[in-house]
Amino acid sequence: MPAELRVSRSDSRSPAPESSVADLSLATARWCARRGWPVHPLAPGLKSPAGNCSDCRANPHPPAACPCIPAGRWCHGFHAATLNQDRIQQWWGSSPQFGIGVSCGPAGLVVIDIDAHPAEPPTRDRILPGIPIGDHVDLTGLANGFHTLAVLAALRGQPSPADDENTLRVRTPSGGLHVWYRARDRRWLSSVGSSSGRALAWQVDIRAHGSYIIAPGTTTNNGTYTPLGASREPAALPLWLAQELERTGHFPAPSVPAPRPVPARAQQAVLAAGGGRDRTQRTLAAVLAPVEACGQVSEGAGFSDSLNRAAYTLGGLIAAGRLPQAEAEQALKETAVAARPGQERRIEQIMRSGLAAGMKRPMPDTGRHP
Repeated sequence: MPAELRVSRSDSRSPAPESSVADLSLATARWCARRGWPVHPLAPGLKSPAGNCSDCRANPHPPAACPCIPAGRWCHGFHAATLNQDRIQQWWGSSPQFGIGVSCGPAGLVVIDIDAHPAEPPTRDRILPGIPIGDHVDLTGLANGFHTLAVLAALRGQPSPADDENTLRVRTPSGGLHVWYRARDRRWLSSVGSSSGRALAWQVDIRAHGSYIIAPGTTTNNGTYTPLGASREPAALPLWLAQELERTGHFPAPSVPAPRPVPARAQQAVLAAGGGRDRTQRTLAAVLAPVEACGQVSEGAGFSDSLNRAAYTLGGLIAAGRLPQAEAEQALKETAVAARPGQERRIEQIMRSGLAAGMKRPMPDTGRHP
């Protein structure tokens, strides 16, 4: 294990520094797994997961249905992450050039990913989503995620997580910072800063369930992910930060039901599409099909994009008088909620935006139907 990753002299499980690349990568992966952080390979020199096998690339399918993962292969990125030391030996022993990714959800981690990319700040309503910033507030100098997170913390009377020396912090090659916290009590959700759905702050991403984080000590083509300070273990997620994550939609409603069958309205549309009895139902079925398909996969599957495209299409059809608005919106919402139960607020936001945009572009009947 690299010397900078050694937790302390009292940690007898931390091996001494090794000299070879193979030993370094393998030791880092083992170190993570011993802490209960499932690991998976990253493509050499990159931040992205190692590529799928040729069969998985040629025949896309849900990770849960893939035979590669139970067979011990690394297809499907963080879905293949493991704590099995024999499998870790097999992966990094045979391919020491791999980087190390940590699957945040199974590890019980919430990582605050602070970016420092040069970019113009967004509109004021997206700097701290849900917190109005009036025009009288001077935002001169606000340039990155360190600033927005510091503003949020100051509003709550708390120190910024970027300065939290009691938890594991990792400097990224681009000048950003990963702040690791332990949060096994809840199934926190991931997000990208200032998105139109879940978001904590501009240029502040949340890595939790459904995403991965790069392990400290991993080296890419752009540099090494280097731990800061003395802490090498994640501290418990601060209460105030948990409250902010819940406020901004990073925790689903309590008692979230399991994915439900396709709602009756959508089932009727699908049946009608097969029998060709009704153009409205056929149109709805075609537009809703990609959203419905996302329900077969618990994570990912491009749900937001699929829902946004469906809402935009329906908006255009409604504006052209080709679909009744109430029926179309109800069918879309039922299908979306069935695909992602417990995410009603996010669904409504995406629907509202997509429908509004679509209604500005009526889709006349050209004889070609969705």
